Amino acid sequence: MKSVLSKPGRGRRCLVALLIAGALTGAGTTALAAEQPILDCPLRDAGFSLESPLIDVMVSPSARAAVDAVAPQLLANLPPDRFGTQPPSMAAIMTLGGVAPMMQIPEDKLAELAAALAAVEATVADKQARCARYDNEVPEFELAEAPVKLLVFTKITGFHHGQAVDAATAAVTALAEQRGWTVAVTDRGGAMNPDTLAQFDAVVWNNVSGDPLTLTQRQAFRDYVEGGGGYLGIHGSGGDREQLWAWYRDTLLGAQFIGHPMNPQFQEAQVVLEKNAAGIGAALGAGFTLRDEWYSFEESPRTSGSNIVATLDESTYSPVGMFDQDLRMGGDHPIVWTRCVGDGRSAYTAIGHRPEVYYIPENLVLLRDALVWSAGQGAPSCGERQ
Repeated sequence: MKSVLSKPGRGRRCLVALLIAGALTGAGTTALAAEQPILDCPLRDAGFSLESPLIDVMVSPSARAAVDAVAPQLLANLPPDRFGTQPPSMAAIMTLGGVAPMMQIPEDKLAELAAALAAVEATVADKQARCARYDNEVPEFELAEAPVKLLVFTKITGFHHGQAVDAATAAVTALAEQRGWTVAVTDRGGAMNPDTLAQFDAVVWNNVSGDPLTLTQRQAFRDYVEGGGGYLGIHGSGGDREQLWAWYRDTLLGAQFIGHPMNPQFQEAQVVLEKNAAGIGAALGAGFTLRDEWYSFEESPRTSGSNIVATLDESTYSPVGMFDQDLRMGGDHPIVWTRCVGDGRSAYTAIGHRPEVYYIPENLVLLRDALVWSAGQGAPSCGERQ
């Protein structure tokens, strides 16, 4: 386990290595499970179905055999570099039901697959394998005295954004140090406990793809935010097609990702700023142009009460996704917004796939202002802590 601290004025920057255990299979797994308690990971006791994460099916010999018997090429044809059995992996954020249409599996085969999976009993070994990508390691931090303390969370089990994660951590650290704040960085889900979270004014989820928290950790983070803590989600933290945690998707984010352009993936588009209660981006005027990967969502987060900071002008780029998916959002296409969650503050920016955007002044202004607001240092708009 590594947890890294950056203190004001010292410029210490280091990223946490991904230490994610591989799925446990084989004869020794049952004995290990008997010796070690299985974590309370969200789907530990669930049966197999089309809605199971692909990785859970792939690491279970019985479940994989059931799929192979009905559709022998379905799993075999998935790109192994993207759909591996050890996280980070796209297999952790997609389901069998989600990939089957892309693989042109007919409806009758889907019904057979559903029945075959339902007949597979989840063993102790399967439960151990499901929970292997979670952890309960509690990091210890030596936090310098500072007016604001931030925790940057980088546990990634789904799609890893590579250098963008490094660039985002460096940007957040630099912006915080400029204000005399303290920053700690960790990739351990065990950091999501009441005592650890109480040390911080806000938690930055840095391109966190996949389901990173156990049920106990989920509750601790939810209590932290609703009790007055801050959250800032960056890009991939809101970019999974499958979200296993409804509160995170519906309440904290307020939006469900549906896709991004693919032809080309990165496009220049006009970012339009809106006047907002949080004051984020006020110095940027009407907006700016930026080249990045542009997310679309099932519906505008404005409809669920979000305060919009920035939208995309859809006429300035081509919102067409994979398989010619129409990604237009009807003229209201938010990409940066804030929400009040209980007494806490939630901010999210969909900008950030390309590492280069973390060096662009306009985006740094948005990040800086979002950090200030989510840490409770900005305009009073949520709860008593403001």
